[in-house]
Amino acid sequence: MIGYKTIQVFEHERLLIGNKGFRQKHLDALLKLNELHDFQYFDPIYGGLNFKQYVGVIQVDGLCIEILPKADKHGNKAQWQSVLIQMLKACSRLKPESAGGANVKRQHLNLLEVYFELFLNEVDGLIRRGLVKQYRKQTGQVKALKGKLEFAGQIRHNLVHQERFYTSHQVYDQDHLLHQVLNMALEIVGHFTKGTSLYDKCKRVQLEFPEVTSKLVTSELLERIKLNRKTAPYSYPLEIARLIILNYSPDISSGQERMLSLLFDMNQLWEEYVLVMLKKALKSSPFAVTGQETKPFWNYNYLQPDIVIRNKESNETYIIDTKWKQPGSSSASVADLRQMYAYNRFWNANKVMLLYPGENRNTEFKDFLNAGEQHSCKMGFVSVVDEDGSLNSDVGDSVLRQMEITTETYQIN
Repeated sequence: MIGYKTIQVFEHERLLIGNKGFRQKHLDALLKLNELHDFQYFDPIYGGLNFKQYVGVIQVDGLCIEILPKADKHGNKAQWQSVLIQMLKACSRLKPESAGGANVKRQHLNLLEVYFELFLNEVDGLIRRGLVKQYRKQTGQVKALKGKLEFAGQIRHNLVHQERFYTSHQVYDQDHLLHQVLNMALEIVGHFTKGTSLYDKCKRVQLEFPEVTSKLVTSELLERIKLNRKTAPYSYPLEIARLIILNYSPDISSGQERMLSLLFDMNQLWEEYVLVMLKKALKSSPFAVTGQETKPFWNYNYLQPDIVIRNKESNETYIIDTKWKQPGSSSASVADLRQMYAYNRFWNANKVMLLYPGENRNTEFKDFLNAGEQHSCKMGFVSVVDEDGSLNSDVGDSVLRQMEITTETYQIN
């Protein structure tokens, strides 16, 4: 990123002060960010920090830190950067058909720049199609009486200038909440793209964008936005604007640093990707695939497997629990095995599988040892990348082969 020093690290790596331009002020800002998010992004260590399973981009005070996923020891940082972007597209975290989405193959773009470019292209598209107008209430001075005369304001402002009227009236223009949200996101993008090729594009979009009231946009305000048929094209630009605004942290450390973080939990992203690939693989079959089903377990506690597959014809049930980690040398952890046994019992499943990223290899199902019951479990492994170094698009079929799911109406390729 021109104008910014970029550091690329993998998840679970350490970053120490003095390494690759990482300074104390950057560490202070990141620790404050981590505190604001319940210490979930990284663990503080002496003179630095240790990243967890969150991947993405953090930009603060001229430094851009890109945290990349890595499921094994193979592959370089450029490859895993591409894999992350492809996974976000597959999980609909990025819009594949967007004009900006077509540019994600450009190696110089990091994830933050991809979202910035997507946002600018989407706003530019709205401007070209024509921005919507909405009615809003405006209170102030007018030269002709219209709307409702505000007597208290009239007396306070117009005792001398009795040719004016202080009224409340309706205005039909482009200064409304939707544009105020987009405008705030444009200002943030403008700040973080200084010195880059996107800065010029951002300024051109801002020049064509109407002048609107500056408003501090909060999550509560964003929740109030309701779209209709007329404003439906605003859905995706507002989605990206929400992501940018809610991850923007001005004055987070010393009162001068501004930070923008865009981080994703790889546990959740891996689960979403496997679910999407399974739905795609089982699209024309008697199987139904659901994610995050829940059943009550004890008081207010509940069980929630990642993926449940059901054969609608035979009522057979299969459960998959995804794990973005490498298991122990010989077996899964006892806690994971107990979890799978509980899933097996509560869902009356035929088979359950713990699915890990790693080199494709098939293992045998083993029965849980319990008299009078037959519940089978196995550890499965599926490669995240294919032979070309791209995101593996055969994940769905590979998982089904390992689950031994076949019927007369569905044959795995």
